[in-house]
Amino acid sequence: MSENFEAKKAVVEEIKGKISASKSVVLATYDRLTVAESTDLRRKFRHANCEYKVYKNTLVRKAFAELGVEGFDNDLNGSTAFVFCPDETSGCSIIAKAAKDTPALAEKIVPKSAYVNGAYVDAEGVKKLAAIPSREVLIARMLGCLQAPIANFAYVLKAIADQKS
Repeated sequence: MSENFEAKKAVVEEIKGKISASKSVVLATYDRLTVAESTDLRRKFRHANCEYKVYKNTLVRKAFAELGVEGFDNDLNGSTAFVFCPDETSGCSIIAKAAKDTPALAEKIVPKSAYVNGAYVDAEGVKKLAAIPSREVLIARMLGCLQAPIANFAYVLKAIADQKS
């Protein structure tokens, strides 16, 4: 077989490995991104332990097919960037925050869909995922809710003790 064919097979295997190792994969259109904007996005993704890559759509389509994943054929057209994430929400959140903070990016990088925990998520679902806070924030909120009744109880006991003295 030709070297080109073997190289493409290796890339498909790489993509399959990244899809399998990620809890979510976000597909986004990236049009007319400048080098500075692209570098800034990559830095933000890297900080969140996500990987921003651009692959040929046909190779990603082949990787999805070999993994038995369906529903992405319409999204694998045009310029597509792929964000491989270790959690369900970080990739969506970074894209949404970048578009919100820099209005010029809102037209340049637009989420198409995502593959989250083995399921297809459309563009509206990606927007909803972006609105969910990170795991750390959710844990902090939960601990705050658990701590509040105890703190309030201690405050009441202190107030009673202060009144008696």
